[in-house]
Amino acid sequence: MITVGCSFIPIPNGEAMKYIFTVLYCLVFFACTQNTLLAKNVTKIDYIYDPGMLRPIDSQLKIVVGELAPDFSLPSIRGDNITLKQFRGKNNVVLSFVPAAWTPVCSDQWPGYNIAQKIFDDQNAVLLGITVDNIPTLHAWVQEMGSVWFKVLSDFWPHGEVASTYGVLRSDGTADRVLVFIDKKGVVKEVIITDINVRPELEDLVDALKKTNVN
Repeated sequence: MITVGCSFIPIPNGEAMKYIFTVLYCLVFFACTQNTLLAKNVTKIDYIYDPGMLRPIDSQLKIVVGELAPDFSLPSIRGDNITLKQFRGKNNVVLSFVPAAWTPVCSDQWPGYNIAQKIFDDQNAVLLGITVDNIPTLHAWVQEMGSVWFKVLSDFWPHGEVASTYGVLRSDGTADRVLVFIDKKGVVKEVIITDINVRPELEDLVDALKKTNVN
């Protein structure tokens, strides 16, 4: 027998226990579901580290427009090694140096290039994303962002060697936010250096890419 309000409703003991356990199970399941969803939302926000406002530019460019871009070989998160010279005579190349994984502007910039894939295809160009983070960090970050279509390369070791060669390595060991446009002959055609705290304008990238593809 169980009590509902002030009334007594006779229910066999077995059925009463089954009823009580069913209600408790539903309540616990609902609570766990809500906590899981809340935890996911909080965790997703916590993944992104906000370094605050940084010195806009903290490097001295070493490459020169009109000269050959320094070659390099870097591992990608897909398990292969990418060299700049492998695109010589085949594709224009855009190098996108960004400071660090799991930071707000970088997490906004690279996924934004997903809408521009056709533009790169039309200009016979490939995009190579480069940071000084290691492969596991980059892999996890890209997966969290929902993946990107272009190659993501690690300039982790020797630490920042390519960024240093190009003159975009900051004093704190990260890279400045820089886009380098290289034609099929391997010549640097344009360089866009952006305030590290701001996402580069897609329109500027498209204009520079079209100029790179003129020859």
